[in-house]
Amino acid sequence: MVDVRKDFAGRSFLAERDFTKEELLALIDFSAELKAMKKAGTPHRYCDGMNVALLFEKASTRTRCAFVVATVDLGGHAEFLGAADVQLGKKESVEDTAKVLGRMFDGIQFRGFKQSDAEGLAEHAGVPVWNGLTDQWHPTQMLADFLTVKEHFGRLEGITFTYCGDGRNNMANSLLVTGAKLGLNIHICAPDSLQPEDWVIELAEEIAATEGGGSVLVTSDLDLAVKDADVLYTDVWVSMGEEDQFANRIELLTPYQVNADMMAKTGKDSTIFLHCLPAFHDTETEYGKMIEEQFGLTAMEVSDEVFRSPQSLVFDQAENRLHTIKAVIAATMGRF
Repeated sequence: MVDVRKDFAGRSFLAERDFTKEELLALIDFSAELKAMKKAGTPHRYCDGMNVALLFEKASTRTRCAFVVATVDLGGHAEFLGAADVQLGKKESVEDTAKVLGRMFDGIQFRGFKQSDAEGLAEHAGVPVWNGLTDQWHPTQMLADFLTVKEHFGRLEGITFTYCGDGRNNMANSLLVTGAKLGLNIHICAPDSLQPEDWVIELAEEIAATEGGGSVLVTSDLDLAVKDADVLYTDVWVSMGEEDQFANRIELLTPYQVNADMMAKTGKDSTIFLHCLPAFHDTETEYGKMIEEQFGLTAMEVSDEVFRSPQSLVFDQAENRLHTIKAVIAATMGRF
């Protein structure tokens, strides 16, 4: 049995594949425990007096806010270091940066472009390093996603979970591997040119067969992918740094928009909608207005109708970033 107060001490949280099914479930359950404690006003200063470095090469709302509030709730201090503050690999190597920060901080969060940078920090820092997002994986988001699913359905095993859209990104990779590990029937529905790389699919299939007990489906067939889905999930069609791809992605992915017709294709009234945010569901942003002017669309990956519907749990999911990130910080460097 996994003891979340002992078995994670000093470990980094870099990718879902590094943890067993039981360990991930323990972190999800610990997140629920910490969430209940916060709601009840019960102090949980497990990291009293500790200092956390927050390295952000990429902009963030939920990840940054969740790490800051989680650290403060645990009794620690969070120091934000943006791209201009720590020029990782430009003026100072990843190894040297890690060794300096590791002597000053008790834990390091990294949100950036390269998974190899996160791994390099973890190798040399001597303190836990947490992956807030890289080009390959988004493990802290996974804990929030699957906590939300478990809160709603009361279970994870056997849930049919369908992701529609750009399948060749960190979110699809993480959902595929984590869903397989936790025993869900995980479906990735994307055009052939935007499906996960073969090594990710093979890893997920192996995990499902040997550890998770669920199933893996990667397809461009929308009807097949969404049939009987308990969860429909999507992400932005164009990630940070790919803004020149809007026209191409709109052409490829418009048929994969999550809208009322797609929700109906599941055949279930109980299907919920999730999105890691931000979402292009209306024209109330600069990007939204630009897309409407250039392409005549008032929404992209999800319709406003679905986004605002009772089936949408996106803000519960966003809140759960706080509780799950808090669980990771406390488990890896807490004093219990």
